[in-house]
Amino acid sequence: MQATTVRQLLLSVLVAYSAHYVVSGRSLYANETDRLSLLQFKDAISLDPHQAFMSWNNSIHFCNWEGVLCRLKTLPHRVSSLNLTSRGLVGHISPSLGNLSFLHSLALVENTLTGEIPPSLGHLRRLQTLRLRNNMLQGRIPSFVNCSKLRVLDVSHNHLVGQFPTELPPVLQVLRVGTNNLTGTIPASLVNITTLTTISCLNNQIKGNIPSEFADLPSLQYLYAGGNQLAGSFPQAILNLSTLIDLDLGLNGLSGNLPPNLCTALHNLQTLFLGGNIFLGGHIPSSLSNASNLYDVDFSGNNFTGLVPTTIGKLTQLSSLNLEKNQLQAHSREEWEFLDSLGNSTDLQMFSVSRNRLSGHVPNSLGVVPEWIGSVKILQQFGLEANFFTGVIPSSLSNLSQLGELYLSSNQFIGHIPASFGNFSTLQNLDISNNNLHGRVPLEIFKIPTIFHINFSFNNLDGQLPTDIGNAKQLVHLVLSSNTLSGDIPKTLGDCESLEDIELDSNIFGGSIPSSLDHITSLKFFNCSSNNLTGSIPLSLGNLQHLEKLDLSFNHLQGEVPAKGIFKNATEHSY
Repeated sequence: MQATTVRQLLLSVLVAYSAHYVVSGRSLYANETDRLSLLQFKDAISLDPHQAFMSWNNSIHFCNWEGVLCRLKTLPHRVSSLNLTSRGLVGHISPSLGNLSFLHSLALVENTLTGEIPPSLGHLRRLQTLRLRNNMLQGRIPSFVNCSKLRVLDVSHNHLVGQFPTELPPVLQVLRVGTNNLTGTIPASLVNITTLTTISCLNNQIKGNIPSEFADLPSLQYLYAGGNQLAGSFPQAILNLSTLIDLDLGLNGLSGNLPPNLCTALHNLQTLFLGGNIFLGGHIPSSLSNASNLYDVDFSGNNFTGLVPTTIGKLTQLSSLNLEKNQLQAHSREEWEFLDSLGNSTDLQMFSVSRNRLSGHVPNSLGVVPEWIGSVKILQQFGLEANFFTGVIPSSLSNLSQLGELYLSSNQFIGHIPASFGNFSTLQNLDISNNNLHGRVPLEIFKIPTIFHINFSFNNLDGQLPTDIGNAKQLVHLVLSSNTLSGDIPKTLGDCESLEDIELDSNIFGGSIPSSLDHITSLKFFNCSSNNLTGSIPLSLGNLQHLEKLDLSFNHLQGEVPAKGIFKNATEHSY
């Protein structure tokens, strides 16, 4: 009898234990506070297009819910990570997440979350990473000074306002607040966070300059402050940051001269962006070569003068060099040596010195294959526009087998357009407008399988357009204005089915307007004014539903203007 009683008692205990162990997906290993906090977060989401919350129900333990990880070594199990990146979530961040007291990592990147960042997140003492970038969050950045273990704070690409945050944890390593609407200045108090390796405040409305106290940041490697309203001279404090790898101060209002020892002091630099400032009258420092790992350099849109230093050719890892929109000069062969020196930069993909004060013949190094240009096989963008180049265009440019964009406009080039340009297999944009070129438009150009944009306007090109023009099925923009092209407009032009923009004005084309143009259903702009066209306006043009502007003025057309299709709504502005 006594044994039976003991067995019954044990059975009762086991039943009670089991009932406590599993109740609607909850157990001794669970924490009710964490579960409820997650459910309140879910309730604050109004749209879940990828069904991230499908598993968030009572039939599944919350540690197994999508995006949730738990701390399993101790009981009860507690939420340690919540990651719902790129789920398309719409709604706001519930303050209930501040109750997840064992949370180490929170990532809600690339959603459409609105509202404010809950101040309750600032009480998560165990939080180490907080990533909220690429949302539509508003309001101010709350204090995170009590998140004593926080190492990564990324709230970039939102709509946050207020001053640059100052209440930050003492062990922070990565601070990203770029692409918001922050104002004020960069606080000098950041120097107290000696663990900082990354500061990014790109694209805000921050004024002032880099604080002089930054000279005492011992570990800073990445400083991105471009796209703000910084002013004054180049910040001297930066010269003390020998650990810097990336420096972006572009698109600000910095002025004066660059320090001549810039890259002697910052010899670990790999990227250097100073474009879009107002560095007046200064020279590009020859010390660039001391940062031998530089691969991306942008000095564009300033007022740098003088010569491009020949030492730039020592940057053998250079991938992109943008010197456009300055006042740089080169006249004699010696002053052009920088171009020869770039032959060492065999990884160069983008190079531009357009819109400077360079003059004279294009150096031979641009058309001798073994010397410079032929050795840079992976060059993808090449710009020399808006200078004073003379002479012929080197046909050996076509040896740049990976070139995608070639800009030679607004110079003084003479001679023909090289037929060898037809060898380009990946060229998309070709602009040689506003020069002194003559001769025919090479038929080979229209055989380039990737050609997207052609601009040969404002030259002295003559002769007829080749019938092979119809091969350019992918051509979108064709601009041949202000030349002396003659003959009929080829009927095969109608085979260029992707065209949106045709500009043939100010030539001496004759004959009639080909009715085959109605095959170009994507056509938006057609300008054939100031030619010698005869006949009538084809009725089929009325079928072009996307046509926005048609200019046939100053020709010898006759007959009635069509009245059907788009011509029904014709206005003086459009036609």
